[in-house]
Amino acid sequence: MNTRHLILAPLRGVTLRCFREVFADVLAEVGFTEAVTPFICANPGLDPLKDRELKPSNLPPLRPSNLLLTPQFIGKDPEALRFCLERIKSAGYETADLNCGCPFPMVRNKGRGSGILRTPDVLRRMMEVGCEVMGPGRFSVKTRLGVKRTDELLQLMPLVNEFPLRFLTVHARTAEQMYEGACDTDALRKVQEVAKVPVVPNGDLPLSTLQPSSPPTFQPSALMIGRPFLRYLGGRADIGELLDRYVEASRAELHGERPVLGRLKELLAYWKDLPDWRRRWQIAKMARSLDELKVW
Repeated sequence: MNTRHLILAPLRGVTLRCFREVFADVLAEVGFTEAVTPFICANPGLDPLKDRELKPSNLPPLRPSNLLLTPQFIGKDPEALRFCLERIKSAGYETADLNCGCPFPMVRNKGRGSGILRTPDVLRRMMEVGCEVMGPGRFSVKTRLGVKRTDELLQLMPLVNEFPLRFLTVHARTAEQMYEGACDTDALRKVQEVAKVPVVPNGDLPLSTLQPSSPPTFQPSALMIGRPFLRYLGGRADIGELLDRYVEASRAELHGERPVLGRLKELLAYWKDLPDWRRRWQIAKMARSLDELKVW
């Protein structure tokens, strides 16, 4: 990886395959080279290849995409993760990621997502399986600085450093912060300082704040971007045309108007604070049909 390696963050309900295909040209223009799927549940008995993100589609791609696609899994059962990784590897996927960062209480209270940070033994077994099945340098972990405190991940770094991870993505907030408040760049740098694997910053962090002149180990080898990219889309002059294509592509993929409406609202919600979208969002959020939703 180099400093221009941009990874599209997994945003559940938004950065789906349909989104990546419709906005493929924009992703390439910005410089993205990889995308991580919104998380797929690694539960016993579930076949990940039946997930819409990974299973073959009866629809041709809307745009050719050169993005490396990395499936991300969430769970706490090492053998269920093993089954999932073996399935995707047999289907040709070369990389995989473990979600250790989902901040939602209903997820973390079950010991999944960021909740896995509270169970180091489970984290160890999940990383063991990931690195064993995918191979050295092909399995990554996405996490938070901690659940309640920003030093929790730092305390786990001796464990993380035992494994040949591809990289460690760190959203520089705690789980309890959700997506509010400032990112803690100082806590992130402390993690970078002790990490033996590449650390990929995430969490609305401007790249310039993470590339001080010294020490050079602070310079990120990549950056994972989600929300800043979505907000950028809302300000594009061609966003109306792109949204029209997104609506049509979603109609072709989903059954009925209601799920299409929900998908579009998920995206438009990211623009509610943009000057050109404040009034539009007030109309869109109340829309009960796609005709009412079309405010662009």
